[in-house]
Amino acid sequence: MASKCHFLLLSLLCFLHSSFISAQTPVFACDTTSNPNLAGFGFCNVSMSLADRTADLVKRLTLQEKIGFLVNKATAVSRLGIPSYEWWSEALHGVSYVGPGTHFSTLVPGATSFPMPILTAASFNSTLFQAIGQVVSNEARAMYNVGLAGLTFWSPNINIFRDPRWGRGQETPGEDPLLASKYATGYVKGLQDTNDPDRLKVAACCKHYTAYDVDNWKGVQRYTFNAIVSKQDLDDTFQPPFKSCVIDGNVASVMCSYNQVNGVPTCADKDLLAGTIRGDWKLNGYIVSDCDSVDVLYNNQHYTKTPEDAAAITIKSGLDLDCGTFLGQHALAAIQGGKLAESDVNNAITNNFIVQMRLGFFDGDPRKHNYGGLGPKDVCTTANQELAREAARQGIVLLKNDNNVLPLNSKSIKSMAVIGPNANVTHTMIGNYEGTPCSYLTPLQGLGANVATVYAAGCSNVGCSGNSLQLDNAKAAASQADVTVLVVGADQSIERESLDRTSLLLPGQQTDLINGVAKAAKGPVILVIMSGGPFDISFAKDNPLIPSILWIGYPGEKGGGALADVIFGYCNPSGRLPVTWYPESFADTVSMTDMRMRPDPSTSYPGRTYRFYTGDPIYSFGDGLSYSEFSHRLVQAPKLISVPLEEGHTCYSEQCKSIDAGGSHCQDAGFQFQIQLRVQNNGKMQGAHTVFLFTTPPSVHNAPKKHLLGFEKVVLGPKGFGDVSFKLDVCKDLSVADEEGNRKVALGAHILHVGNLKHSLTLRV
Repeated sequence: MASKCHFLLLSLLCFLHSSFISAQTPVFACDTTSNPNLAGFGFCNVSMSLADRTADLVKRLTLQEKIGFLVNKATAVSRLGIPSYEWWSEALHGVSYVGPGTHFSTLVPGATSFPMPILTAASFNSTLFQAIGQVVSNEARAMYNVGLAGLTFWSPNINIFRDPRWGRGQETPGEDPLLASKYATGYVKGLQDTNDPDRLKVAACCKHYTAYDVDNWKGVQRYTFNAIVSKQDLDDTFQPPFKSCVIDGNVASVMCSYNQVNGVPTCADKDLLAGTIRGDWKLNGYIVSDCDSVDVLYNNQHYTKTPEDAAAITIKSGLDLDCGTFLGQHALAAIQGGKLAESDVNNAITNNFIVQMRLGFFDGDPRKHNYGGLGPKDVCTTANQELAREAARQGIVLLKNDNNVLPLNSKSIKSMAVIGPNANVTHTMIGNYEGTPCSYLTPLQGLGANVATVYAAGCSNVGCSGNSLQLDNAKAAASQADVTVLVVGADQSIERESLDRTSLLLPGQQTDLINGVAKAAKGPVILVIMSGGPFDISFAKDNPLIPSILWIGYPGEKGGGALADVIFGYCNPSGRLPVTWYPESFADTVSMTDMRMRPDPSTSYPGRTYRFYTGDPIYSFGDGLSYSEFSHRLVQAPKLISVPLEEGHTCYSEQCKSIDAGGSHCQDAGFQFQIQLRVQNNGKMQGAHTVFLFTTPPSVHNAPKKHLLGFEKVVLGPKGFGDVSFKLDVCKDLSVADEEGNRKVALGAHILHVGNLKHSLTLRV
């Protein structure tokens, strides 16, 4: 029988064990057991501060040796007992084989493959985000201890899913800045898994900074794309996830992107790197380039006249590490030419070394220290794989359920037709930046574990073009079955890194397959969309022959089991869409390269995401159904908050629309308040429910028409109720970005939304 839905609000997992398999050895410095002479080096002395140890190391290096530490394949310095180290490993949704720093072998043949982040984000469960990060870091450390992985993982991807055609949207937490911020903070805390700022379990990296969300659209390439972004959009859409990642998540690294922002390559923008990340946000870590970005800004963007200029401007702007070889090839000449100082290189490698110090890389054999007991037995554990299934269950979104067709009763079904190009896929379920999974459980296998099934692919591949449509077999299967499940959508041939879509319609003849099967089916038809990005499926939404629709993202290695758990009612669906599903007309009329978030009525530009889009969506951000009905009641909320401005403030004599969100008034205790709600499960089935708190601010500074202030996930039994509270700060939560990107508190009526509830909160001087 399929697993019950646990509705984890997830106590954090810890798998620290006392034994390990020593078939291979990890890479580390200061091996004083093999070479006792190394104990005399200050950088190997664990009793010294990290800063003093790093300074000791830097002063011992020659200039050429220093330059060898500016690139991802850091060179060895054998005279100091420092081995070569590969910085590039990935862990987007599990330990990945993408990047040269990680490998699988017979010792560790696979790792737990969780759903792609877009589906995990749909759970709106911050505790889940962190729990997944902890499991991934357990498996990463376990693999490091046997020489199969590094300690620096360039994940997560926290770019805003601004345009529905973006091929990499699947890697992100969606379109909302708050959701992306919460995901970034949770996943990073799980990966790094420490409360000690001087220690790291593994080092995470938030990428791609910033305003990066065009890969390859109608010939426009990410390598040369110049994102024209207003200060307002930069502050209130693109930057918040990175700010939260650094400040709240204490991430160890930020990766700058390929693109330019307003004419300047991000990896050469001193204001964005040294000014904002390290200066304003106080990054405790290193800044790395996307792979070959420095080479790209010279050879593709022609931003500098010489390669030495490119090396100099990036390092002086705040770049510490080059994913690539460019800085290793040209930094020395830049110094010799007077364009770069050795002290600039010292600063960069110091930032890199301190992160390695925090990871214990210079502490000797890691198997004798924290996390040293982790090994192959801690990878692909039963608990880890169950968490992967649970994550998929929590993210799956029920979009349509006419006449309560779902959940199905397995005991009353004698036969089920399982149809579609994604009905029995394996690798498609784990998306991209993947690793070898522990095992697969496909939709066909998951459903077949509950009822007798008949399978028909319907299309020989997901592109479903030309002669690949196999409609007759699909119709025959549906016509004989008590119920039909159609699993369609996309895969990496449709959407991926370096491939954006040009249409929001389902690929090829998938629509013909769905309509044909729906007409021929004897019983109800359940449509399942497996994809990262959204589709215009208005034809199915409006078709009474298709009573139920689910979106399952790319659900990870156990996705088929999670789908069955939802369809058969072992789990009450609780996922909510993390992106807007637009009509095809959006793709027909809106250029993907237009970075504006806000609408422009004068040109019929509709704006982007639920915060600004003025058109009619197919489905909206936050949409999702349950097998239960939930209601909300407002228990406590203020109706009026007065702003205590200093005596003589101009807003006492003039009518102000807004005030600065950084003055002394922001310290007033009255500016912190609570919203308290009572949530009721009116159904007969236990269920998890996401409580969204939105606000519609006053119409000043072209503010969003609605934006998310907070979300909480609660689990309630049949007819059960619970209390939810949101702690809010006027200056932080009710402020908006003005036209210059400055935060302002809008005066007037703020309309708070929770479900069908609306509450007016007035701010005045």
